[in-house]
Amino acid sequence: MTMENDHGRPEPTSSLLAFFGSRLLKLRIEHGWSQSDLATKAHTTGAMISYVEHAKRVPSADLARDLDQAFGTDFFAEFYPFVIRYAYPSWFLPYVELEGQAAAIRMFDSQVIPGLLQTEDYARATLAAMRPDRLDDLLAARMTRQAIFERDDPPYCWFIVDEQALRREIGGLDVMAAQLEHLLVLGQEPRNVIQIVPREVAAHPGLAGPFTLLSFEQSRDQGSGKPPHDVLYVDGFSQGRTALEREEVAFAARAYDLLISYALSPEASAEHISEHLENLR
Repeated sequence: MTMENDHGRPEPTSSLLAFFGSRLLKLRIEHGWSQSDLATKAHTTGAMISYVEHAKRVPSADLARDLDQAFGTDFFAEFYPFVIRYAYPSWFLPYVELEGQAAAIRMFDSQVIPGLLQTEDYARATLAAMRPDRLDDLLAARMTRQAIFERDDPPYCWFIVDEQALRREIGGLDVMAAQLEHLLVLGQEPRNVIQIVPREVAAHPGLAGPFTLLSFEQSRDQGSGKPPHDVLYVDGFSQGRTALEREEVAFAARAYDLLISYALSPEASAEHISEHLENLR
Protein backbone atom coordinates (compact mmCIF):
# COMPACT_ATOMS: atom_id res chain seq x y z
CA MET A 1 0.00 0.00 0.00
CA THR A 2 1.11 3.57 -0.66
CA MET A 3 2.17 5.53 2.43
CA GLU A 4 -0.11 8.51 3.13
CA ASN A 5 0.43 11.73 5.06
CA ASP A 6 -1.95 13.32 7.56
CA HIS A 7 -4.01 14.87 4.76
CA GLY A 8 -4.73 11.56 3.04
CA ARG A 9 -2.34 12.27 0.18
CA PRO A 10 0.36 9.69 -0.66
CA GLU A 11 3.90 10.51 0.32
CA PRO A 12 5.73 12.12 -2.65
CA THR A 13 8.47 9.49 -2.55
CA SER A 14 6.03 6.56 -2.67
CA SER A 15 5.56 6.60 -6.46
CA LEU A 16 6.02 8.70 -9.59
CA LEU A 17 2.27 9.39 -9.61
CA ALA A 18 2.52 10.67 -6.04
CA PHE A 19 5.53 12.85 -6.89
CA PHE A 20 3.70 14.36 -9.87
CA GLY A 21 0.69 15.09 -7.66
CA SER A 22 2.79 16.58 -4.86
CA ARG A 23 4.51 18.98 -7.25
CA LEU A 24 1.13 20.00 -8.62
CA LEU A 25 -0.18 20.66 -5.10
CA LYS A 26 2.94 22.63 -4.14
CA LEU A 27 2.74 24.94 -7.14
CA ARG A 28 -1.00 25.43 -6.79
CA ILE A 29 -0.63 26.50 -3.15
CA GLU A 30 2.31 28.79 -4.00
CA HIS A 31 0.12 30.55 -6.57
CA GLY A 32 -2.76 30.83 -4.11
CA TRP A 33 -5.17 29.01 -6.43
CA SER A 34 -8.02 26.74 -5.48
CA GLN A 35 -8.50 23.48 -7.35
CA SER A 36 -11.32 25.15 -9.29
CA ASP A 37 -9.06 28.11 -10.18
CA LEU A 38 -6.41 25.81 -11.57
CA ALA A 39 -8.98 23.65 -13.35
CA THR A 40 -10.19 26.70 -15.28
CA LYS A 41 -6.66 27.67 -16.26
CA ALA A 42 -5.74 24.08 -17.25
CA HIS A 43 -8.97 23.32 -19.16
CA THR A 44 -9.99 20.49 -16.86
CA THR A 45 -12.20 19.91 -13.82
CA GLY A 46 -11.63 20.49 -10.14
CA ALA A 47 -12.30 16.80 -9.57
CA MET A 48 -9.47 15.86 -11.94
CA ILE A 49 -7.07 18.24 -10.19
CA SER A 50 -8.00 16.60 -6.89
CA TYR A 51 -7.59 13.11 -8.33
CA VAL A 52 -4.12 13.90 -9.68
CA GLU A 53 -3.00 15.58 -6.45
CA HIS A 54 -4.04 12.45 -4.55
CA ALA A 55 -2.42 10.13 -7.16
CA LYS A 56 -5.81 8.60 -7.95
CA ARG A 57 -5.67 9.24 -11.70
CA VAL A 58 -2.93 9.16 -14.31
CA PRO A 59 -2.58 12.62 -15.90
CA SER A 60 -2.95 12.90 -19.66
CA ALA A 61 -0.34 14.43 -21.95
CA ASP A 62 -2.75 17.32 -22.64
CA LEU A 63 -3.20 17.98 -18.93
CA ALA A 64 0.56 17.95 -18.34
CA ARG A 65 0.99 20.50 -21.14
CA ASP A 66 -1.85 22.68 -19.85
CA LEU A 67 -0.45 22.62 -16.32
CA ASP A 68 2.89 23.88 -17.61
CA GLN A 69 1.11 26.69 -19.46
CA ALA A 70 -0.83 27.63 -16.33
CA PHE A 71 2.24 27.67 -14.07
CA GLY A 72 4.77 28.88 -16.64
CA THR A 73 6.90 25.76 -16.16
CA ASP A 74 8.14 22.86 -18.26
CA PHE A 75 8.20 20.26 -15.47
CA PHE A 76 4.93 18.45 -16.08
CA ALA A 77 5.39 17.79 -19.80
CA GLU A 78 8.98 16.66 -19.24
CA PHE A 79 8.02 14.38 -16.34
CA TYR A 80 4.91 12.95 -18.03
CA PRO A 81 6.70 10.22 -20.09
CA PHE A 82 8.11 8.74 -16.88
CA VAL A 83 4.69 8.80 -15.21
CA ILE A 84 2.92 7.06 -18.08
CA ARG A 85 5.57 4.35 -18.37
CA TYR A 86 5.37 3.80 -14.64
CA ALA A 87 1.57 3.63 -14.60
CA TYR A 88 1.12 1.05 -17.35
CA PRO A 89 3.24 -2.01 -18.19
CA SER A 90 5.17 -1.61 -21.44
CA TRP A 91 3.12 -4.36 -23.11
CA PHE A 92 -0.18 -2.71 -22.10
CA LEU A 93 0.56 0.95 -22.84
CA PRO A 94 0.08 0.63 -26.64
CA TYR A 95 -3.36 -0.84 -26.04
CA VAL A 96 -4.31 1.94 -23.61
CA GLU A 97 -3.33 4.55 -26.19
CA LEU A 98 -5.41 2.80 -28.87
CA GLU A 99 -8.36 2.42 -26.49
CA GLY A 100 -8.29 6.16 -25.90
CA GLN A 101 -8.62 6.80 -29.65
CA ALA A 102 -11.23 4.15 -30.45
CA ALA A 103 -14.53 5.16 -32.01
CA ALA A 104 -16.11 1.85 -30.99
CA ILE A 105 -15.22 -0.79 -28.40
CA ARG A 106 -16.55 -4.35 -28.23
CA MET A 107 -15.54 -6.18 -25.06
CA PHE A 108 -16.24 -9.62 -23.63
CA ASP A 109 -15.39 -11.01 -20.20
CA SER A 110 -16.40 -14.23 -18.55
CA GLN A 111 -15.00 -14.05 -15.02
CA VAL A 112 -15.19 -10.41 -13.86
CA ILE A 113 -16.94 -7.19 -14.80
CA PRO A 114 -14.86 -5.50 -17.56
CA GLY A 115 -12.41 -2.89 -16.28
CA LEU A 116 -14.11 0.00 -18.09
CA LEU A 117 -17.31 -0.77 -16.15
CA GLN A 118 -15.79 -1.35 -12.71
CA THR A 119 -16.45 0.80 -9.66
CA GLU A 120 -13.38 1.86 -7.70
CA ASP A 121 -14.14 -0.51 -4.80
CA TYR A 122 -14.75 -3.45 -7.12
CA ALA A 123 -11.57 -2.69 -9.07
CA ARG A 124 -9.56 -2.46 -5.84
CA ALA A 125 -10.86 -5.83 -4.63
CA THR A 126 -10.14 -7.42 -8.01
CA LEU A 127 -6.59 -6.08 -8.17
CA ALA A 128 -5.86 -6.81 -4.50
CA ALA A 129 -6.46 -10.52 -5.06
CA MET A 130 -3.09 -10.68 -6.87
CA ARG A 131 -1.33 -8.95 -3.92
CA PRO A 132 0.52 -6.46 -6.14
CA ASP A 133 3.27 -4.22 -4.80
CA ARG A 134 1.67 -1.04 -6.20
CA LEU A 135 -2.03 -1.55 -5.64
CA ASP A 136 -2.95 2.15 -5.43
CA ASP A 137 -1.07 2.97 -8.63
CA LEU A 138 -2.63 0.05 -10.50
CA LEU A 139 -6.05 1.18 -9.31
CA ALA A 140 -5.40 4.75 -10.47
CA ALA A 141 -4.34 3.49 -13.88
CA ARG A 142 -7.45 1.32 -14.27
CA MET A 143 -9.86 4.07 -13.23
CA THR A 144 -8.13 6.58 -15.51
CA ARG A 145 -9.05 4.49 -18.55
CA GLN A 146 -12.71 5.25 -17.85
CA ALA A 147 -12.08 8.84 -18.92
CA ILE A 148 -13.04 7.72 -22.43
CA PHE A 149 -16.66 8.07 -21.33
CA GLU A 150 -16.03 11.76 -20.64
CA ARG A 151 -14.66 12.55 -24.10
CA ASP A 152 -16.51 15.07 -26.26
CA ASP A 153 -17.12 12.14 -28.61
CA PRO A 154 -17.25 9.06 -26.35
CA PRO A 155 -16.90 5.73 -28.14
CA TYR A 156 -19.79 3.42 -28.87
CA CYS A 157 -19.29 0.57 -26.41
CA TRP A 158 -20.69 -2.95 -26.49
CA PHE A 159 -20.07 -5.15 -23.45
CA ILE A 160 -20.99 -8.82 -23.24
CA VAL A 161 -20.49 -10.43 -19.85
CA ASP A 162 -20.97 -14.04 -18.78
CA GLU A 163 -23.42 -14.37 -15.89
CA GLN A 164 -20.64 -16.01 -13.88
CA ALA A 165 -19.19 -12.52 -13.39
CA LEU A 166 -22.45 -11.39 -11.78
CA ARG A 167 -22.48 -14.36 -9.43
CA ARG A 168 -18.90 -13.84 -8.19
CA GLU A 169 -19.34 -11.51 -5.20
CA ILE A 170 -16.00 -9.74 -5.42
CA GLY A 171 -15.39 -7.39 -2.51
CA GLY A 172 -18.39 -8.60 -0.53
CA LEU A 173 -22.12 -7.94 -0.73
CA ASP A 174 -22.01 -4.14 -0.49
CA VAL A 175 -19.27 -3.74 -3.07
CA MET A 176 -20.96 -6.13 -5.46
CA ALA A 177 -24.34 -4.46 -5.03
CA ALA A 178 -22.82 -1.06 -5.85
CA GLN A 179 -21.13 -2.61 -8.88
CA LEU A 180 -24.40 -4.02 -10.22
CA GLU A 181 -26.12 -0.67 -9.66
CA HIS A 182 -23.30 0.94 -11.63
CA LEU A 183 -23.88 -1.48 -14.51
CA LEU A 184 -27.55 -0.55 -14.62
CA VAL A 185 -26.70 3.16 -14.77
CA LEU A 186 -24.06 2.75 -17.49
CA GLY A 187 -26.39 0.53 -19.49
CA GLN A 188 -28.83 3.43 -19.79
CA GLU A 189 -26.30 5.59 -21.62
CA PRO A 190 -27.22 5.81 -25.33
CA ARG A 191 -23.75 4.79 -26.51
CA ASN A 192 -23.43 1.79 -24.18
CA VAL A 193 -24.86 -1.67 -24.73
CA ILE A 194 -24.55 -4.27 -21.97
CA GLN A 195 -25.63 -7.86 -22.53
CA ILE A 196 -25.44 -10.92 -20.29
CA VAL A 197 -24.83 -14.48 -21.44
CA PRO A 198 -27.07 -16.47 -19.05
CA ARG A 199 -25.72 -19.47 -17.18
CA GLU A 200 -28.14 -21.71 -19.09
CA VAL A 201 -25.83 -21.27 -22.09
CA ALA A 202 -23.29 -23.99 -21.35
CA ALA A 203 -20.95 -23.44 -24.32
CA HIS A 204 -20.32 -20.27 -26.28
CA PRO A 205 -17.52 -18.66 -28.35
CA GLY A 206 -16.13 -16.77 -25.35
CA LEU A 207 -15.00 -19.81 -23.40
CA ALA A 208 -11.43 -19.30 -24.63
CA GLY A 209 -11.18 -16.13 -22.56
CA PRO A 210 -11.81 -12.37 -22.53
CA PHE A 211 -11.07 -10.25 -25.59
CA THR A 212 -11.68 -6.76 -26.95
CA LEU A 213 -12.12 -5.32 -30.44
CA LEU A 214 -11.33 -1.67 -31.12
CA SER A 215 -12.61 0.20 -34.18
CA PHE A 216 -11.42 3.58 -35.43
CA GLU A 217 -12.69 6.46 -37.54
CA GLN A 218 -10.22 7.01 -40.35
CA SER A 219 -9.37 10.59 -41.28
CA ARG A 220 -7.84 11.82 -44.50
CA ASP A 221 -4.68 12.49 -42.54
CA GLN A 222 -2.54 9.40 -43.11
CA GLY A 223 -0.36 10.44 -40.20
CA SER A 224 -3.17 10.22 -37.65
CA GLY A 225 -1.52 7.23 -35.96
CA LYS A 226 -4.73 5.20 -36.03
CA PRO A 227 -4.63 1.62 -37.32
CA PRO A 228 -6.15 1.13 -40.79
CA HIS A 229 -8.56 -1.51 -39.46
CA ASP A 230 -9.89 -3.04 -36.25
CA VAL A 231 -7.50 -4.13 -33.50
CA LEU A 232 -7.87 -7.19 -31.29
CA TYR A 233 -6.69 -7.35 -27.69
CA VAL A 234 -6.59 -10.75 -25.97
CA ASP A 235 -6.18 -10.93 -22.21
CA GLY A 236 -3.75 -13.34 -20.59
CA PHE A 237 -2.54 -14.47 -17.18
CA SER A 238 0.74 -12.54 -16.99
CA GLN A 239 0.15 -10.10 -19.85
CA GLY A 240 -2.18 -9.45 -22.74
CA ARG A 241 -1.52 -9.32 -26.46
CA THR A 242 -2.54 -6.82 -29.13
CA ALA A 243 -3.13 -8.32 -32.59
CA LEU A 244 -3.35 -6.51 -35.94
CA GLU A 245 -3.49 -9.45 -38.34
CA ARG A 246 -6.68 -9.18 -40.37
CA GLU A 247 -7.43 -12.91 -40.25
CA GLU A 248 -7.22 -13.12 -36.46
CA VAL A 249 -9.21 -9.90 -36.01
CA ALA A 250 -11.91 -11.18 -38.39
CA PHE A 251 -12.11 -14.47 -36.46
CA ALA A 252 -12.62 -12.54 -33.21
CA ALA A 253 -15.26 -10.31 -34.82
CA ARG A 254 -17.22 -13.38 -35.88
CA ALA A 255 -16.92 -14.82 -32.36
CA TYR A 256 -18.31 -11.57 -30.98
CA ASP A 257 -21.24 -11.66 -33.39
CA LEU A 258 -21.99 -15.20 -32.22
CA LEU A 259 -21.77 -14.10 -28.58
CA ILE A 260 -24.44 -11.48 -29.27
CA SER A 261 -26.74 -14.24 -30.50
CA TYR A 262 -26.19 -16.23 -27.29
CA ALA A 263 -26.68 -13.23 -24.98
CA LEU A 264 -29.90 -11.82 -23.57
CA SER A 265 -31.22 -8.60 -25.11
CA PRO A 266 -30.06 -5.35 -23.43
CA GLU A 267 -33.48 -5.00 -21.78
CA ALA A 268 -33.56 -8.61 -20.56
CA SER A 269 -29.94 -8.26 -19.43
CA ALA A 270 -30.83 -5.23 -17.29
CA GLU A 271 -33.63 -7.25 -15.70
CA HIS A 272 -31.18 -10.09 -15.07
CA ILE A 273 -28.72 -7.71 -13.40
CA SER A 274 -31.56 -6.28 -11.29
CA GLU A 275 -32.49 -9.78 -10.13
CA HIS A 276 -28.93 -10.43 -8.99
CA LEU A 277 -28.96 -7.05 -7.24
CA GLU A 278 -32.15 -7.88 -5.37
CA ASN A 279 -30.65 -11.17 -4.23
CA LEU A 280 -27.75 -9.27 -2.65
CA ARG A 281 -30.00 -6.99 -0.61
